[in-house]
Amino acid sequence: METGVHRILLAGTGSGCGKTTAVCGILQAFVNRGLRTGAFKSGPDYIDPMFHSQVIGAKSANLDPFFFDRNTMQFLLAENGADRDISVIEGAMGFYDGAGLATSRASSWETAELTGTPVVLVVPARGAALSVLAVIAGFLDFQPGSHICGVILNRCSAAVYQGLSVEIRRRFGGRVKPLGFLPDIPECVLESRHLGLVTAAEVKDLRGKMQILAQKVEETIDLDGLLDLARGAPPLSYTPILPERREAVRIAVARDKAFCFYYEDSLQLLEKMGGELIPFSPLSDERLPEHIHGLYLGGGYPELYARELSQNESMRRDVRRALGNGLPCIAECGGFMYLTEKIDSCPMAGFLPGTCWDNRRLTRFGYVTLRAQEHCLLCRPGEEVRGHEFHHWDAAYPGEGFTARKPSGQAWTCAHVSETLYAGFPHFHFYANPRFAENFYDACIKEKHRYAGNLQANGH
Repeated sequence: METGVHRILLAGTGSGCGKTTAVCGILQAFVNRGLRTGAFKSGPDYIDPMFHSQVIGAKSANLDPFFFDRNTMQFLLAENGADRDISVIEGAMGFYDGAGLATSRASSWETAELTGTPVVLVVPARGAALSVLAVIAGFLDFQPGSHICGVILNRCSAAVYQGLSVEIRRRFGGRVKPLGFLPDIPECVLESRHLGLVTAAEVKDLRGKMQILAQKVEETIDLDGLLDLARGAPPLSYTPILPERREAVRIAVARDKAFCFYYEDSLQLLEKMGGELIPFSPLSDERLPEHIHGLYLGGGYPELYARELSQNESMRRDVRRALGNGLPCIAECGGFMYLTEKIDSCPMAGFLPGTCWDNRRLTRFGYVTLRAQEHCLLCRPGEEVRGHEFHHWDAAYPGEGFTARKPSGQAWTCAHVSETLYAGFPHFHFYANPRFAENFYDACIKEKHRYAGNLQANGH
């Protein structure tokens, strides 16, 4: 199948170069023009897509070349971008930075390569002049077929941009087009913390910041030039990934300030199978939603809300009781921490043994391939899914149900598993191995029938 998707990828020279600010401003400017705008993130990050979604009013999807093969990348891009006037993919780290110090595997460059997407490079220009062109030349020539078609200069004045844009055209002979600049806009700076930017929901007056940014983008960035590049992107060619429709089940999904890290395409895959996803808050709801057949506790920042989570004793008891009764459950990273006895000194659900503490540094960090050591909720022994770990906190008993292996060969055991449970630090995307989603869903169907049988036996 072939689908035309108008698209560009905004890449950076490195982390902190301003690409998220540029992407959000460009997205908001396109929305303000009345364009149907799509957003994507290259890599496994959860936080940047939250900002994208706040801007465009729709989901932002992840395109991760470590998780997915070419067909899956093109399918997800086509599915989420087919009805959009333009889709903007935000890169991760530096354009060529990948799953190790000496590889471009799983980099934003590989995303552009697998999807045939034109690239616009965001280059910081503060404190430099002609050296900016040396940076551009290096990125253009570092890898044959860079896909770089344009550049935006960040933290740049109008006078400096005017001079450098002339020199960019002259020196690169049309290989790369200057597409504008962004000056310093202190009132639009997005704050960071240990796992990256603060979440979109925590930014005071985010809508106002985005409108200020979009107004500046309209003045200083060539939006028509970006649209022209996007419209020149080649069609995507792929085989659709279509799950089998199953009987309906109800799956509770924790969604609040403490639990907000989800891949929206993963959740949508469960819905395509027939699942009804019921949002709830472990922070503020007294109990789990009624008549559920599965539970999904995603990652997030439970450590920042440990006291509030602990004070909600009725929810902690209800989760412990439901899992003890065999409710199928996926608990990733922060969700796993919630199931242990304590986060720091604050009691949690106590379904799993041990406590969690702040390690004050990234712990077992990066892309991993997860290989099952035993039969469990998600798979059989030996089956694999690609995922990642990204956390500062650690646990006394991280689990032994899977082996996690980094591309470098470093390996460790992780995750508590049973026929109804996956609970561990690694995150994974269902499209990395849709069988994991199918097995979880089938367990929810089994729970639905068991629940119905119990009601019948009790005369209800």
